[in-house]
Formats: sequence, C-alpha cells, structure tokens
Amino acid sequence: MSAVTLAKHRPRKFWGWGYDDDELTAAEKEGVAARTRQLAGRDGLRLGSAPKTADFDLRRPRINPPVALASRFSTTAHDRLLHAYGRSFADILRMWMRDVPNPPDLVAFPETEEEIATILGWSGRNNIAVIPFGGGSSVVGGVEPAVGDSYAATISLDLERFDKMHEIDRASRAARIGAGIYGPALEDQLRPYGLTLRHYPQSFQFSTLGGWIVTRSGGHYATVKTHIDDFVESMRMVTPSGIMESRRLPGSGAGPAPDRLVMGSEGILGIVTEAWMRLQDRPKFRAGASIRFADVFAAARAVRALSQSGLDPTNCRLLDQDEVAFNHVGDRKSPTLIVAFESADHDVGPWMARALELARDHGGRTDDGQETSDGSDAAAVWRNAFIRMPLWRDSMIGMGIIMDTFETAITWNRFEDFYNRVKHEAAAAILKATGRNATVSCRFTHVYPDGPAPYFTYAVLGSDSGDLKSVLSRWVEIKRACNEIVTRLGGTITHHHAVGRDHRDGYDRETPELFRAALAAAKQRLDPAGIMNPGVLIDPIGRKIGQTGALRA
Repeated sequence: MSAVTLAKHRPRKFWGWGYDDDELTAAEKEGVAARTRQLAGRDGLRLGSAPKTADFDLRRPRINPPVALASRFSTTAHDRLLHAYGRSFADILRMWMRDVPNPPDLVAFPETEEEIATILGWSGRNNIAVIPFGGGSSVVGGVEPAVGDSYAATISLDLERFDKMHEIDRASRAARIGAGIYGPALEDQLRPYGLTLRHYPQSFQFSTLGGWIVTRSGGHYATVKTHIDDFVESMRMVTPSGIMESRRLPGSGAGPAPDRLVMGSEGILGIVTEAWMRLQDRPKFRAGASIRFADVFAAARAVRALSQSGLDPTNCRLLDQDEVAFNHVGDRKSPTLIVAFESADHDVGPWMARALELARDHGGRTDDGQETSDGSDAAAVWRNAFIRMPLWRDSMIGMGIIMDTFETAITWNRFEDFYNRVKHEAAAAILKATGRNATVSCRFTHVYPDGPAPYFTYAVLGSDSGDLKSVLSRWVEIKRACNEIVTRLGGTITHHHAVGRDHRDGYDRETPELFRAALAAAKQRLDPAGIMNPGVLIDPIGRKIGQTGALRA
C-alpha cells in the first residue's frame, strides 16, 4: 500500500526531531563534541549512522483497512515508524537501538469527520485501539501504540488534513481552526488579519492546535495566559458515540464546562477536529531586560514580587546558576531573570521600569548597569539554545548520553525547600543509576501569583561501553525516581508536558481516586469499547492495561 502523507510537508525525520534535511551547524557540532567530552571525561564518543527505514524489521500489520476507506490508510515503513513513538528521550534512544516492538498496524489520514466516525466505528467493532496523532511531539509516551495485549491491532489516526482556517471573526478576535494545523501555518494564516494566537511551546514547529488542546500545553506567556486553555472559546470532537460540540461564548457559568472535560483528555475520549480560538492583535510595543542576581532565592523572591504585582510580564524566565552555565548565558554563573513586556496598544516602558525597580529591591542588576537594558543578548542566547536543543540532544543520545528534563509546579511557600530537595534527590538518583555525578539545573517556565513552574534539566553519560540497552534501563530508573520525587514533595507530575504513559504513576498519586473513577465513567459513555488511546491517563473500564511504553523497559 502506498504512502498517503501529504507532499506539501517537508519530509520529517521518523526517528528524531526536525526534518530530514535538518543538520547541526559546524559550531553546534563542536558544541556537542565539547559537551560530550565534558560528560564522558574523555574524547572518543562516536555517533553511529542515523537510523534508516531499512534497519527495522517491523511486525506485519495484523489487520487490513476497511475497503471503503483503503485510500486513507498507509502501511509504509516510514509512516509506521514516524507514528510509532513521540519525541521523548526514550523514544529517540529506542530508535537509535532500532527497537520498535509496537508500531501501529495502520496509519490513517482521514479528510472528513464522517471518515473519522467510520474509522472509529469500524475499530470499535473489531477491537482495534485508535491512537490520535497531531504532530507527534509528545515527550511522555502519549502517542505510542503500546496498549497491552487485549487489542487485536492498533491504528495511529493522523489529523494532518484537518489543517484549515475555516472562519475568522475579526470583531471578536476569534477564529475557527482545524485541529491538525501546525503552529507555523496557523500563525501564517492569521498574519494578514493582524492577529495572532501567540502560543509558542518549544514544539511549536512540529505540534498542532489539537495536540495543544488535549495536552493542555504551555506556551509563550509566562504569566496570565500560560496554557492553551486560556485561548479556547469552543471546540468540536468526534467520539465513538457521536459528535460533541460546545457552544461558542465569551464566558459562561452554566454548570461544569464541556470544554474542560476535553482539555487535557489526551485522546482518550475522542478526536478534536476544530476549535474556536481567542486571538490577539499582533504586538507593536516591546521592552525587555536581563537581570542578574547573586542568589537564586533572591531572584525567586523578585519573581514572586513580579507575579503578584499585577504587571503581568509576557516573559518572566528565571534561570538558576546551573542553567546559565549549561546554556552559556550571560556571565555563566549568576542566576538570571529574563523579563519582557509587549502590547499591541500602548508603550510598555512604564511597566518595564517598575519591574526593574522590583528586581533591584531584591538585589537584581541589569547586565550593562543601565535600567533600560533590553536584555536582547542573554534572551537571544537562551532562546536559540531552547529551540535548537532537541537537535543537539538527538545526536548526544546516539552516543549514549542521557539528557532529559522534568517539570512541575509548586506554591511559593514551599518553593525553596522543594528546589533544594529536588535538585539534591534527583542528583542522588542519577548517581545511583549511572555511577556518575550530574548537575541538575533549573529554570522557571511560567509563574503565577501563588507559585512558579520549575523545569529541571540534567545530562550524564549513560554507558561507558556505548551499550544503549543499559542506557535505557538507567534512564527508566532515573525517570521513575524523578516522578516519585516531585509528587512526594508536593509538586504536580506535570505542568505542561502532559501525562501520557510515562507520568501515569504520578497522575495516580496526584488525583483523587474518585475523580479517576468519574473520568473513566465519562470515557465509557463516549468510548464504550474502550478503544481511544488506551493506557493514557486511566485504564478503560473492564480492561487492565498496566504499565506500557518506555517505562516498562
């Protein structure tokens, strides 16, 4: 059966981040060599040949597609491999290992809601699990077809053909948008109207509107409009039991909101096909600063003051001393706050001036000693590292380096103890798993009046011998430990990376059992056969999925 992916997209790497023709620059390759040398304590780490489709002996499809929709399905190796994993550390590592035991049997590319409904009905009658797929950028096992042994087969259902801007309401600053649209295309289609969604997760280039909604992704704004939830006006979802569509309103107090059931549901209830999204005028006024501190907790207190001031900065990213060193920001030793304001309506200079006053009250100083510093250098260095890091990481993984992140959120009254203990306990877990010391760095991705969202990063050599199987087992040990640490110490298992399969243990600890039972009952009503993304968030009623995916290793 021939591939049916759309030719309008540049070919994507099936095994890693980016497009097939994405490569590290010469300077980045030197940076990777220096970083791996530092982590290994020696030269000599070599990157093997990148995975090719011919390297994989995929299990034969266990089913044939329905005859009436056969042209909407693909069984090519590239399509099945592209949809076999997300883009987590473990996903990339298993691709380097050429280890894909659970590829989707079929990949579906429906073009209409009627086709989705037909596929879901056929799948339900034939006990076939359906894995919704947007951009495939999940880092928590959210799109992996690892569903246990109780299903006859799996389908990855790709929404890439639901990529249209259907309608724009300029007066209300809203648009009805297909859920399969990628971030860059969405912004390109809004730009002629002077509008923007202004939601930029790190995965922006390779993630979709529907994916943002069902994973409650975090985006551009560090305060106030931090999650995609804040932009959803209404949405439409195809479920195995029919179509569920919410009413478009600026606000409502009419009972529990249906949209709130869908946001964060991670594909276990149905397929989101479109949504009305709240938009904004494109910003015209900007101001920013890079502010250094001698102490990370003084910096955090400055951030708390900012978050509680009502100034609502657009950007408010605090990088601790290890984060600035890791990313070569500023003087590479001082905790640094990158703060920025923007507006489509008014000059933001007064807001910036007041933010600098608050920072100075807590010992902050701008890089050039001037109150009007725009912070462009430090911000640009960090932003470039942030965007390009997945390409660095993929190469380093192939050399046996464990390089991963975990994020959470905690209230201000618990932050200082939480920060110290997470860094200490995570470093101890890494040492126990690998026998090597590792630095655990931290930054704030988002902040709220009642607490920050700390994001932790670490890198360590996973194996002296280059044995990637042992690297995977050590990562599993570290991942389980970090999940346990953040939840035991009172943080959330995820602030914006979603739950998927890899965070289910933490989700079970974080949420009340009675709530999970209620969610399972709602799933049973919408998905009676329990075919929608089984194993994510909860098990379908009547099925025991158990631990699947990367953490089963």
